[in-house]
Amino acid sequence: MAVLTDIIAYLLREYPHKHELSNGRVTKMIYLADWKSVLLRGQQVSDINWYFDNYGPFVWDVATLVRDQPDLFDSQLTSNAYGGEKLLLRLKDECYTCPSLSAADREALDFVMQQTAAKNWNDFIKLVYSTYPIISSDRYTKLDLKAKGREYLEHWVA
Repeated sequence: MAVLTDIIAYLLREYPHKHELSNGRVTKMIYLADWKSVLLRGQQVSDINWYFDNYGPFVWDVATLVRDQPDLFDSQLTSNAYGGEKLLLRLKDECYTCPSLSAADREALDFVMQQTAAKNWNDFIKLVYSTYPIISSDRYTKLDLKAKGREYLEHWVA
């Protein structure tokens, strides 16, 4: 499992549309990478304990870590397309190497970036909300991605 600092730094460094890297988008991209990784190798990329709240899979881990590491990350409160607040995240050190990421971790993160880079926010959110852990869980519950992955592979792929 990779260190969350390295996951965030990798996404902030490699994602092609830096102006889209809000806390919400980065958090949900990590969720998608965790889900992809669980399906491929039975474990998450991150150690995040996911929760299904009103806004889909969400936790404050990303925003908190960015705030607590000001030498590596920066955040700026901006507005989204609808006039609401958006916390934009930025990597200060583009040379940071993300040492804890394995090749499999990078593969899952790269897959998510490739699949989502062309999606606007609405299409991105539709993708996130269409994942099996979300459609098969109740709001305001913990999302056990490993258990959901086993369930999905046993009942839906077989």
